[in-house]
Amino acid sequence: MRLDKFVCKSTDLTRTEAVEKIQSGVVSVNGTPIQDEAKQVHENNCITLNSSILVARPFRYIMLHKPADTICSNIDEVYPSLFKYLDIDNSSELHIAGRLDADTTGMVLITDDGRWSYHITRPTTLCTKVYRVGLSRPINDNAAEQFKQGVQLQGESQLTHPAELVVLHPKEVLLTITQGKFHQVKRMFAAVGNRVVSLHREAIGGVCLDVEVKQWRYLSDAEILQLSY
Repeated sequence: MRLDKFVCKSTDLTRTEAVEKIQSGVVSVNGTPIQDEAKQVHENNCITLNSSILVARPFRYIMLHKPADTICSNIDEVYPSLFKYLDIDNSSELHIAGRLDADTTGMVLITDDGRWSYHITRPTTLCTKVYRVGLSRPINDNAAEQFKQGVQLQGESQLTHPAELVVLHPKEVLLTITQGKFHQVKRMFAAVGNRVVSLHREAIGGVCLDVEVKQWRYLSDAEILQLSY
């Protein structure tokens, strides 16, 4: 974690105020004054501000049910930020682990633990994401095998990772993927001659969405651990 972020997470200082304190030389790491706000620090470091030991607030891990026409951002843009549904302190410290498009609904994970979210989003960890997909036309009979083998996305040189497709109805399927490429689900169905008309994320890493639209809850210790492997 960056030193300025650690100071913010340990105090009520804003990022600007934390940087000012660090650059003034009153913040020390293991007894050495540090004036570089970007220095990486760890939980086992002894970090002080004006000789007072700083203790970071515990990390938070949140599941939120994203409605349509909201964006995965800390601030409002063309659409409102889904953070408006989080009525908790210091929400500016939080970020989203795996964003969804404005028109996509479903499970979003929110945290202030950068290492945890990196693990979830890094392709090599093969963290599964399950989507319920509505289609404009009936799915091809061979689509499941195509997705299992990998499909060629427009503009990509390599096939997608193997994906699992379960047909619920001719125009509704469940898709499980382990990647998170830009507009990947929509591009995968375009590659097999179909078009996504609705998209809803139901699960990440075996943890299933279980809160109503616009609602949120903290993850359990077991769920946090499950998403760490």
